[in-house]
Amino acid sequence: MFCIARGAFAQSALYNAANNYLKKRADAFMTITGYSLTPDVTTGSLSIRNKDGDNSDLQMISLGGGDRISANFPLYLEGTLAVNRYNPTFSDGIGNSSVTVPVHWNSVTGTGGIGWDFPITDELRFRPIANVMLGHLESDLSIASRVIENRKGVDLQFLNGGRMNSYGLGGSVMLDYENYKPDQEIDVELRYTNIGVQTFDTSTAVQGSADSQSLALWARSRIPTPITLLDRPLRAVFELAHTEFLGDLRGALGFNSLSSVGTGIELDRSASDPIFSRVRVVFRYQFGQNVHGTSIGLAASF
Repeated sequence: MFCIARGAFAQSALYNAANNYLKKRADAFMTITGYSLTPDVTTGSLSIRNKDGDNSDLQMISLGGGDRISANFPLYLEGTLAVNRYNPTFSDGIGNSSVTVPVHWNSVTGTGGIGWDFPITDELRFRPIANVMLGHLESDLSIASRVIENRKGVDLQFLNGGRMNSYGLGGSVMLDYENYKPDQEIDVELRYTNIGVQTFDTSTAVQGSADSQSLALWARSRIPTPITLLDRPLRAVFELAHTEFLGDLRGALGFNSLSSVGTGIELDRSASDPIFSRVRVVFRYQFGQNVHGTSIGLAASF
């Protein structure tokens, strides 16, 4: 009887330890999605590698943007679509011998925003924005769960066909400065965002919430060059951005902020294509505490 009870207790301890481990990783991934909820050049393309540099532990790619309907109708609309892949290593801490299994989680999130511009001056506007977000996380871990169950006899609830659905409600406030002259065009935005994220229709092992907050400053200058293409001057683009992560995002990936400097070119197609009036290619260098990297951004203005 003692041996049976001891075995049952050990299995229960293994089960709790394993699922607690997964719950922490799921909470971490839910927090990570908070980096991709709004258009932000510092996190639009982000890849973080493990210490050995062989594999990418985290990949984040997002596509987003926003603008007013027109100067006469200052309704502001924005949207962001992000795809993230999280690859923590499930190892040790379960039983007396270690188990190392890649734990791949993939998520898709979409965020929309609607706001209204209130002019302060001819060049400066105050813009409150209401945001809503939907996300889905799916584990491709049925093989991993079977490996761990065979080796340890532990049934992991979330790994076995687990999923996480989330929604977010919140808002942003922005100061938008635009100074457009023939010899130079200047854009500056200062934005604070606060979106609370909750799970719904989700495996009970990984229900939770996250608080996504950020304070971002972005500036861009476009200067015409002597080169003419498509009957319009080719513009040189210079860009600066800095984002301070707040709430649950602060320190979640090992840094509190990210900065970006970039330069590129902008092709004015307004004379030949009224839909995509401008196309930009910007090369960026991004850096923060203990992280740095490069990216290429492609953007189009309508």
